[in-house]
Amino acid sequence: MKFVSPPCLVRAAVCGLTLLAAGSALAQADYPKQPIHLVVGFASGGISDVLARALAAKLSTQIGQAVIVDNKPGAGTTIAGDFVAKAAPDGYTIWLQDTTTHAINHTLYPKLPYDSLRDFTPIALVASTPLMLVVHPSSPAKTVRELSALIKSQPGKMSYGSSGNGTITHLASEMLKTAGGLDAAHIPYKGSSPATGAILANEVTFVFSTMPPAVSNVKGGKLRALAVTTPRRVAAAPDVPTMGEAGMPNFEVVLYSGVMGPKGMDPAIVRKLNAEFARVLQSEDIKKVYENLGADPISTTPEAFGEALAKDIARYAPVVKASGAKVD
Repeated sequence: MKFVSPPCLVRAAVCGLTLLAAGSALAQADYPKQPIHLVVGFASGGISDVLARALAAKLSTQIGQAVIVDNKPGAGTTIAGDFVAKAAPDGYTIWLQDTTTHAINHTLYPKLPYDSLRDFTPIALVASTPLMLVVHPSSPAKTVRELSALIKSQPGKMSYGSSGNGTITHLASEMLKTAGGLDAAHIPYKGSSPATGAILANEVTFVFSTMPPAVSNVKGGKLRALAVTTPRRVAAAPDVPTMGEAGMPNFEVVLYSGVMGPKGMDPAIVRKLNAEFARVLQSEDIKKVYENLGADPISTTPEAFGEALAKDIARYAPVVKASGAKVD
């Protein structure tokens, strides 16, 4: 028997879809009508905080509402993640996340209080940032190959610093050890500033540093740059080769930063935020901030952002496991 929907049900279904579309359009037109909180899982002063404050200031101007940077550091950014995952999905609590918060923590933490993919709504990618491999100026190593040879000449006697177990600076160093067959001890510090201080004091052999402290100290002659970890050179340090150019093919570590919200956000609000962040990245003052940070603006659809997150999680999972990193 062929089933035919009664005309009243058909009309009701069409009416329901029309109302849903109208409601979504209204949500986009009505949003935002109150301040937005941009959560950062790191303390103030770091690259994520600086980036967040620059983006928030420009976004505030564009949308006519305050965008407040809300620092919630601790527990490897999982405090911030849990806060955002449990927030109302109304677009007023969003999160500036990065490779550490998702691609690394997904494997590093065996029992996260949230699911790194299912419990969030991807909104917009906003930046990609390299790491810079640096040594003390007194080091005999002037290239990555010379650094590898130096470490091989004294197996187990050299060391490297990182901003903590399981951080991207730790994993980049482990990738270098694996690629070069190197034996060097890991000295974890509680953040990027102490790790930078260690290499400045010549306490460790090398460090993969985030760009702001690395660039300023290299330009000041206090550190020597050997390479950057992106596929191409960066404007902030055009004379520094990539790891590939330095003899480490396929060595790529990029710190991607993006904006996410809780799961269940209205697609219309997601699209509006995505478009507004794309506009932010076109402004000349933001481009200058990015240049100083050694970052590149990057923009894509929310769907492509979600796919990139899933790929990054799969990419870093074996690196985290091979590193033996444990949660501090």
